[in-house]
Amino acid sequence: MNTEKAQRHNERMKRHKKIVDEKIDNANIEQGVVIVITGNGKGKTTSALGTLLRSLGHGQQCALVQFIKGQWDCGETHFFADNNISHNKESSKGTSETGNLVTYTMNTGFTWNTQDFDKDKLAAEEVWKQALPLFSDPECNLIVLDEITYMFKYKYLDINDFITVLNNRPRHQNVIITGRAAPEELIEMADTVSEIRPVKHAFNQGIKAQEGIEW
Repeated sequence: MNTEKAQRHNERMKRHKKIVDEKIDNANIEQGVVIVITGNGKGKTTSALGTLLRSLGHGQQCALVQFIKGQWDCGETHFFADNNISHNKESSKGTSETGNLVTYTMNTGFTWNTQDFDKDKLAAEEVWKQALPLFSDPECNLIVLDEITYMFKYKYLDINDFITVLNNRPRHQNVIITGRAAPEELIEMADTVSEIRPVKHAFNQGIKAQEGIEW
């Protein structure tokens, strides 16, 4: 790089650093955040679990509440269990007390497979009732609600009641919500919203879903 070009680059970086530093100085509010990860692209749960692992790495108390995917033999479930990270709380099943992560599972599988509105609604209400005390627990730093947006789309849970719970949680508590078609009410109240857009997907090209990538 010639001297003139290097100088222009350095000046741009100085201006950029000034902008970043000003934003850091202005970000002085200490509180938990609501993060929504939505859209039709692949990677919503993956993103949420990455943040979950980050929190666990800091020794924080966390919770993972999974809707829809409950009957899948998921790699993350094995990882958390094998490393004594979590204790599982499935509907109508026993619990064990190990680690910094508690997990709740709807355990009905995909709604397009069950095709039973009453059964799915009851299951959603049950796992939500089990997870509800987390939103009053000041020791719980992060709650991941995986695929919960479907519960609002299919009217299994009430979005207004849900937002009321979020608004009344401990001030420092973080919540991550994943799933397609996040309701506008939820997007409006969230602090951070990311939409994952599908560009290409192997499945649409006839490539079979595989262990370790899809589950």
